[in-house]
Amino acid sequence: MELDETDRSILRILQEDARTPFSEIARRIDMSSATVHDRVGRMENAGVIEGYHAKVDPKAVGYGTSALVGLRVEQGHEAEALERLQELEAVKEIYLTTGEWDVMLRVFAADTEGLRELMFDHIAAMDGFSRSQTMVILGTEYERAGLSV
Repeated sequence: MELDETDRSILRILQEDARTPFSEIARRIDMSSATVHDRVGRMENAGVIEGYHAKVDPKAVGYGTSALVGLRVEQGHEAEALERLQELEAVKEIYLTTGEWDVMLRVFAADTEGLRELMFDHIAAMDGFSRSQTMVILGTEYERAGLSV
């Protein structure tokens, strides 16, 4: 789908606040609410807009510890290993990567004991991984929501 400047303006507004009413978006870009509604629907159908999410503070919901985990996957076990990782509630993001690690995870746990349990009792117990490295996230200094559109 080819995006024009109006589509990009709508996306920028929605990335700032996905709850912005179509009427407010229409007012800000000098367009009718119906047209904004149609354009948003078109971008949703084309997969440009993948969803709308509330940003939740992990600590507020009991996840005091987060980490990045690098995994080396044994050849021939990639598909089933990735499938099993997706079943773990603590695993929130899975990235296929180049370099030292085949897969990078972002995981959340209540505390370091929960992280230890995740790593030793769940991930290390799975077939298909030959090596891992866990890097505890001590704090988030900067995080940007949304992409430049």
